[in-house]
Amino acid sequence: MSTGKQADKDRVQSLFKTIDANRDQLIETTGDLLKIPTFNPPGDNYLEICEHIETRLQPSGFETIKLRAEGALGDSDKYPRWNVIARHEGALPGPCVHFNAHTDIVALGEGWTKDPFGGDVEADRIYGRGSCDMKGGLAAAIIAAEAFISTVPSYAGSIEISGTADEETGGFGGVAWLAEKGYFNPDRVDHVIIPEPLNKDRICLGHRGVWWAEIETRGRIAHGSMPYLGDCAVRHMGAVIAEMEATLFPALGMRETAMPVVPAGSRQSTMNINSIHGGLGELEEGYTGYPSALVPDRCVITIDRRYLIEEDPVQVKAEIEALMQRVKAERPGFEYEVRDLFEVHPVMIGEDMPVAATLSAAIQEVMGQKAEFVVSPGTYDQKHIDRIGRLKNCVAYGPGILELAHQPDEWIGITDMLDSAKVMGHALMTLLNKQE
Repeated sequence: MSTGKQADKDRVQSLFKTIDANRDQLIETTGDLLKIPTFNPPGDNYLEICEHIETRLQPSGFETIKLRAEGALGDSDKYPRWNVIARHEGALPGPCVHFNAHTDIVALGEGWTKDPFGGDVEADRIYGRGSCDMKGGLAAAIIAAEAFISTVPSYAGSIEISGTADEETGGFGGVAWLAEKGYFNPDRVDHVIIPEPLNKDRICLGHRGVWWAEIETRGRIAHGSMPYLGDCAVRHMGAVIAEMEATLFPALGMRETAMPVVPAGSRQSTMNINSIHGGLGELEEGYTGYPSALVPDRCVITIDRRYLIEEDPVQVKAEIEALMQRVKAERPGFEYEVRDLFEVHPVMIGEDMPVAATLSAAIQEVMGQKAEFVVSPGTYDQKHIDRIGRLKNCVAYGPGILELAHQPDEWIGITDMLDSAKVMGHALMTLLNKQE
């Protein structure tokens, strides 16, 4: 027995040395992914990045398949939703560990001082859009898997690595579509690790719920010099927002979850007014005239409501309806419509689930500290694996500082990626090293 334990310890140390020796390869892999601008929306260069991942993994013995999510939300001939799954079979039968990473990135925004597609390295950081969220996590998973395969070539089971589309806009052309096709069926996959940037010593067990909706107020068009002949939909919407400020936002701030959501401010219920549009549309760029004098007969806001596992989603919607009815009772001629866009229920697995417990032990081994179990303020692709795939044994774990996601001069720490790769590799040792 002691000989077997010592052999396992030796393999772990060999794994860690291999990962450290591949530091330059990790930097190169991350930089190559960053150089492919996969903006979503609209969904640029998905096929290119899938082909790159194929080329990167095939020499290591992975068999790959590219899958277009035809018919999925967002898929079109101009912007096809391509996904790639790479699979490596061990020498013996056993479970499948799947690393899932989204390949899409958000818009750049203002304020960059670094090349967002250069993969520039300064000190211990790699800069670029998507470095933190989450191409650095994908690169760390690749390095971890390859190091494990070279260290334990006779392992039992299989390893999958996927690069999937559209997580930033809901994941419907990526993990949701793949789950519907059975690629996350529990008969096929046993453990899923999503290397989202939640910090290298944290394991994310799930996320809050979300409901997106449009609220429209209606009025009557008229000449702007005689507004009394019309009915201003923007003023009606102003009354709606005022009621939200007076009653809804204070009520949400009083609710707190027992879920370990980070940052702490997101342990409350929240709602964001994502956009507002009323009256004439934006004037065409280059137009030098003035807008016409019209009373707006339509105003629309988009709300992004994040709710807690303790809240009933039916009541979440009913709360908005009750608010609208209060406004209606006070405003003559007030007409409105609330339209669902999409919703995702909260998800959270237990700390004792196999993948969570295994990663926790690995963090203790690699970093010498206890793992922190957290819940994400926003949703990510665990929702589809849980709800559509019916696979509960799924967590998010990866390198990167959560607050850097979607920021200008986004970066990821090289040491953090190496440490996370060691944690992922150690988890593979535990879950798949059954040959003796």
